[in-house]
Amino acid sequence: MNRIKKGDQVIVITGKDKGKKGDVVRVAGDRVFVSNINVVKRHTKPNPQAGQPGGVVEREASIHISNVMLFNPASGKGERVGIKVLEDGRKLRVFRSGDAIDA
Repeated sequence: MNRIKKGDQVIVITGKDKGKKGDVVRVAGDRVFVSNINVVKRHTKPNPQAGQPGGVVEREASIHISNVMLFNPASGKGERVGIKVLEDGRKLRVFRSGDAIDA
């Protein structure tokens, strides 16, 4: 079970965007794409068949999953995530402070 999922609010803990918060757009293995974080410029060629104009495009690049922490709105800062197994065998993500993430 992944500790970080699409739609989670995370805070960046290291790098040029340290301290910024954003929502996870996509998880790709051990890397995550966070909205408005790690924005890079890509020079793209026009593709008339796909209807794409050329030029400089800004988009989010991936960040390693170890460089982000799940944001806990109750405490107002990033916290580590653990996994709790319920009696019926289901897994539940919880903050290490004890608060449940998924209800």
